[in-house]
Formats: sequence, structure tokens, C-alpha cells
Amino acid sequence: MKHVIFGGDGFVGRHLAKKLTADGEEVIVADIVKSDLPHYGAARFLHCDVTDKAAVARVPLAPEDMVYNLSAKMLSPIQVKAKRHDFFYPVNYFGTENIIHAMADAGSPKLVHFTTDMIYGHTVTYPMTEEHPVAPLGEYGQSKLDTEILAAKWREKGMNISLFRPRLIIGPGRLGILEKLFKLIDHNLPVPMIGSGKNPYQFISVFDCAEAARLAWKAGVPNEAYNLGSINPPPVRKLLGDLIRHAGSKSILVPTPGWAVKRTLDFLDMLNMPLMDPEQYLIADEECVLDVKKGERQLGWVPQYRDEDMLIAAYSEYRNKLAGKAGTVSQHAQPAE
Repeated sequence: MKHVIFGGDGFVGRHLAKKLTADGEEVIVADIVKSDLPHYGAARFLHCDVTDKAAVARVPLAPEDMVYNLSAKMLSPIQVKAKRHDFFYPVNYFGTENIIHAMADAGSPKLVHFTTDMIYGHTVTYPMTEEHPVAPLGEYGQSKLDTEILAAKWREKGMNISLFRPRLIIGPGRLGILEKLFKLIDHNLPVPMIGSGKNPYQFISVFDCAEAARLAWKAGVPNEAYNLGSINPPPVRKLLGDLIRHAGSKSILVPTPGWAVKRTLDFLDMLNMPLMDPEQYLIADEECVLDVKKGERQLGWVPQYRDEDMLIAAYSEYRNKLAGKAGTVSQHAQPAE
């Protein structure tokens, strides 16, 4: 059998490919770019744009193969409201549809597919289990929810599809939205929080995400959805305060009235001058913590990295990059969008 990873040159995909090749598995990475990554000594690369149905159909699939879909458009760069649907849907939804159709044509029934915790929208129950109501707050979350609806239809036709819903992913590869935070701290500037900062903020390591995908394959690709997040995330105030102290910065944390900040950001979004995506700021002061016990019960998956350590490692990697030490990569640095 082969492991075919669509989006395998991307953030989670490259770490999954590395894990699988280290185990002696045959891996094909299907992506639109090929980076200078060491796992290509053991993995085969195929150029593939998932929005091109014919290109996806050319990827060699066999009935016994394991397929992973890690291709996605994320919330960075920020898009104006009118462009969000056309930005997210071609890759997130139609790309997924192309992959599933190619699998059906090849008789390949096993898929691991990553969506997002943003399908949940506002917090209704705490902590958020996989049964939490779904009500996305924008086009990104909706595009991912629509792929889950698509997956449900194909499960009825005999496919096995494991779905993963991660929080903000941290790991080597990208700085993403946290670069703005690091710049404020570097310049000893005030760090505003949306709300009081008493609510927790949860990350998930890219390495934990890759391991979850591997364990889903090992478990026979259950027809289930799984949350991916850290255990016991600290309050935002503590998380950021620890980072400021680690950096030796004179920055102070500034709590703000969450409702006023959100309305201001809503107004800027309406003017096509977004500072953040509504899916980010509308839940910024809520108790958005994913319950991840289902993954432990059914897959034996337990997240290994702490939020505090991941954020400090990300900042350290950012500083190394500024100092011209870009080759120094920690084991859980640099967050994704």
C-alpha cells in the first residue's frame, strides 16, 4: 500500500510524510510546490493542484492505499469580505471534492481529512466536545463544515473518513498571525487583549497533528470526528505574561472591553479594512477549549506539548530568524495561521 498525502509539502503534511517514511512506508506527496525537505529522499513528489480535477485524477491511487487531505487555504493573509468565498472554497471544498471523486474512481475508501475547530462558532457548551453545535462565523469555517457534510455523504457510500478539527497549530514552518504579537513584545509596546485575558487560549503542536493522522490510519480510519488541542491551556493573561517575561520585554498587557473592540473590528471589516478575520476576533474572549478525550479513547492519541512551551519556542525561533539563524528550528516553534 501507499500513503498519498495531498498538501503533503505543507505544514502538517511534511511532518506526517517524515513520520511515515521513517517507519518504512511508501509515501507520495501531491502538492503544488516542492520544498527543499529531507524527506524527499524517501518520499515521491507529484505536482498536483487540488483545484484541477484532471490533475487530481492523475495521482496514482489503488484500493489498498491510504489517502490524507491536508491541502487548505487558511485565514492568513486576511481577505476582505467580498473575496472570502472565492478565496477559501476552490481549495477547501472543491479540492476535497476532487480528491474524494478520484478516490471513488480508484476504489480507495480510506481518507484522513483535516477541517477546523472554527466550524463550532461561538461557545455553547464547555469544554467543546465533538458533539458541540456547529455554526461557523465566516467563509473559512463554513468551507470546512461543508467538507464534513460531503464526507458524511461518502461515508454512506462505503468510505471510511476520519475528520480532525484542530485549534491553532504551532510548529516549524510558519510564523503566521503571531508575528504581530512578537513585534509588539520586541519593541516593548503595550499588548492589547480582547477582553480581560482570563479566558484560556489553546494551541496544538504540528507534531501532535501528524501523530493523530498516523494513529487514525493505524486504527483503521474510524468514521469519526476528533478535536485536536492541547491539555489544560492556561489563561491568555498568563500565556502572554510568561512570554513577555521570557523575552525580557517591558511590554504590558492591556485588557479591553471585548464588545467595543469587536464592534470596532466589525466596522473596519465593513469598510474593507480588516485587521483580523471575524472568525478570529468574535470568539477571542470566549471559553473556546476543545475536549480531546475522544482521540485518546479511540486512537490512543495524547497531545505531548504544552501551550506555554510552544509559544516561547515560537518566539525563540522568531528571534533566531531575525538574528540570521534561520536554520535553527526547535521542535515546536513557529505557528501556522
